[in-house]
Amino acid sequence: MEEAPIISMRDLTMEYPGKRVLDGISLDVHRGQIIGYIGPNGAGKSTTLKILLGLIRDYGGTVEIFGHDLKEEDRDVKRRIGYVPENAEIYDTLTPMEYLSFIGELYGIDREAAAGKAATLMTVLGLGDVLHTRISSFSKGMRQKVLIISSLLHDPDILFLDEPLSGLDANSVMVVKDILAVLAEKGKTIFYSSHIMDVVEKISSRIVLLHGGHIAADGTFEELKGQDADGTLETIFNSLTGFDAHEQTARQFVDAVTGGEEVD
Repeated sequence: MEEAPIISMRDLTMEYPGKRVLDGISLDVHRGQIIGYIGPNGAGKSTTLKILLGLIRDYGGTVEIFGHDLKEEDRDVKRRIGYVPENAEIYDTLTPMEYLSFIGELYGIDREAAAGKAATLMTVLGLGDVLHTRISSFSKGMRQKVLIISSLLHDPDILFLDEPLSGLDANSVMVVKDILAVLAEKGKTIFYSSHIMDVVEKISSRIVLLHGGHIAADGTFEELKGQDADGTLETIFNSLTGFDAHEQTARQFVDAVTGGEEVD
């Protein structure tokens, strides 16, 4: 008997004035999957994430997480999810220890236990020496590590990630990719939205391509690879979204910059 899905969407629709962003999305996500959720700008990726996080409620269709309808009270569901937004506000005047202890308490973790876990995770990610330094002095990559830690501090069952590698150096990217793989091995479900195709290609157990409010493709990378001779996710993406003028666009742009003159 197949295990019930962790996330289930049925005929999901969402409209903004003058535009239907999601147009009948149906999707089941199971325990331990890493879903690469991709699509062009404006395809509805962020809207889907906001609905799954309970931030948008005036949608059509049904959405269930852990078998619970999100249009009902969803406090227990929110305790079991973690989230790294694309553009996050973080309390600059706090130290990581203060911030992470605060986040831990919001999820019901004892303050002392949250502080201990935060110190361990910060040290593992190379930030142990700045535990008590104001976040206002941090680089983009350091802030991103703090956000990633805050999303996992309470050991969530589902992790929603929106461009989580933003600002990270190459070594940190490798570490985070491996962290996601180990989390999936332990049965965590990861919903990963990004425009970085090579990362999505490498980490995802399943890729869902959203285009025009519909699911244009859904399968493993190997399954999608059969749809394109070049066999990269980037070319598959361009093929399925009907965008094949990237080289022409680039030349037009550079010609406008240089006045069409050859550069010596």
